[in-house]
Amino acid sequence: MLRKVVFPPLAGFALLLILPLSPSLAADGTAAQDATGQGNGELLDRVVAIVNDDVITEQELASEVTMIKGQLRAQNTRIPADDVLKQQILDRMVLRSIQLQLAKKAHISVDDETLNRTLENIARQNNLTLLEFRDVLEREGMQYQHFRENMRDEITINRLQKRQVNDRINITSQEVDAFLANRALQTGTQYEYQLGHILISVPEAASPEAIANAREKAKKVVDELHAGADFAETAVAVSDGRQALEGGRLDWREAAALPSLFADWIIGREVGAISDAIRSPSGFHIITLLDRRSNQPQLLVTQTHVRHILLRVDDPTRSDRVRQRIEDLKLRIESGEDFADLARANSDDPGSGSQGGDLGWVNPGTMVAPFEKAMDALPVGRISDPVQSQFGWHLIEVLGHREQDRTEDMQRNKAREAIRASKLEPAMQTWLRRLRDEAYVEMRLQ
Repeated sequence: MLRKVVFPPLAGFALLLILPLSPSLAADGTAAQDATGQGNGELLDRVVAIVNDDVITEQELASEVTMIKGQLRAQNTRIPADDVLKQQILDRMVLRSIQLQLAKKAHISVDDETLNRTLENIARQNNLTLLEFRDVLEREGMQYQHFRENMRDEITINRLQKRQVNDRINITSQEVDAFLANRALQTGTQYEYQLGHILISVPEAASPEAIANAREKAKKVVDELHAGADFAETAVAVSDGRQALEGGRLDWREAAALPSLFADWIIGREVGAISDAIRSPSGFHIITLLDRRSNQPQLLVTQTHVRHILLRVDDPTRSDRVRQRIEDLKLRIESGEDFADLARANSDDPGSGSQGGDLGWVNPGTMVAPFEKAMDALPVGRISDPVQSQFGWHLIEVLGHREQDRTEDMQRNKAREAIRASKLEPAMQTWLRRLRDEAYVEMRLQ
């Protein structure tokens, strides 16, 4: 049986060997030979990068390359030359390794239940069962187990980034007020835009020579794009941006939710236009307008006035007993006892229980799915059958419906999202660059 063993750095090296292991290692990172010239340990894999106390092996890189190639084929994006693609993927693996090490120190992890639920959601979004989704991956040359652990890493990194970057972005009421006050003066706010993005990065405190080299590289990329080079393929090959391996494609955003240097450029541009190199503290950006669509907000929503009684299930083996209790409460209500009095006496929801179970007026999408489905199906004044959610068993009563103009709330929420989005990308790039600069990284890709 093979067992992967990662040794602490020894003169700057870390090895993965097939057991049994030789007690001595040669200075070049291979297994030392005994007196007969035969190695006591057989070299299993070559190290292509050392990242702090971890390593990335050639086999791990090859698996990642196979997976990324499958994704690029699915996107109908031309695949760059192997040496270019390998270097780009290895750079991303290094950054991922740094973040995973930081997440481990911060005790951030992803349990199997969360991972399975995420994979099921991905399969469902593709109109597949999880088994069918697994078969599709295998046909595309991607090992399911590798994809699964890759997804675990992605969720872990997302949680780390949320804690370290997203949650530290502050948005004041004054910023929202200013955004809304200026919105009417902005051109193009009735549209959302999808951009392609290429970043030629420049290190912090870069020398004039390094800046000039990056500028020249960016200018060459712009020339190649104007000459007909495919933007997505070029992004995969040369971009230092976070979305490089997705062809540089950014999410749909309003102009106000884009970094200002991008928003200024897109005004009046036609779909397919390509920018010159745009300088920022992170480096030189090249963007293209991939698409534009109308963005008209919904102004009215149907709110539901609802109340409930909740009985929690602390022990799954007692779920049937709890359901029987909630059915007994329903019979008592139908026999004439007051819903509010029973909620105050029995409900395990501390927030609404003291209010007679009243949850107030709720917007669509506010409640968990099983609760909302049952609520939406109820006529006014009717008591539901017992409804099970992750919180326990509910009795639900709808007290009324109303149309509510939520324009102002929606505009303020949308303004907050736009301000956050415009702050997030520069903050994320700065944080990632700082992580990379502070880490010990030794590249060994030949």
